[in-house]
Amino acid sequence: MLSKINHVGVAVASLEEALPFYRDSLGMTFSGTEEVPSQLVRVAFLSVGESKIELLEPTSPESPVTKFLEKNGPGVHHVAYGVDDIEAAIAALVAKGTRMIDAVPRNGAHGARIAFIHPKSSGGVLTELCEVHDHSH
Repeated sequence: MLSKINHVGVAVASLEEALPFYRDSLGMTFSGTEEVPSQLVRVAFLSVGESKIELLEPTSPESPVTKFLEKNGPGVHHVAYGVDDIEAAIAALVAKGTRMIDAVPRNGAHGARIAFIHPKSSGGVLTELCEVHDHSH
């Protein structure tokens, strides 16, 4: 069902403040930012080798990332796994008793179709399924 780790999402209060560490200190390749209004975040995309990091900055007090930052401070927000068929992956997980936040996929960054698994089903780790047909992202 899973094809790879697509990315690790890291919650930050400010992309401008967080980006220099990842880009300049760690030497990750920065490939731009995108606002994702449906998720109430602005995302900065970085990569090292085939691995990707998405820095998540909330754009609203109602953003789930705002709530995460208030509760936990900056840090790892979620792990995203690539899937080829997100509907099939959701159906397989639900059939196995997995609790989903998203029973129906929604739109994410880079035109991906995404769905989140509830942390109560995944040992406390917010887990994202990510179907991307443009494999450059």
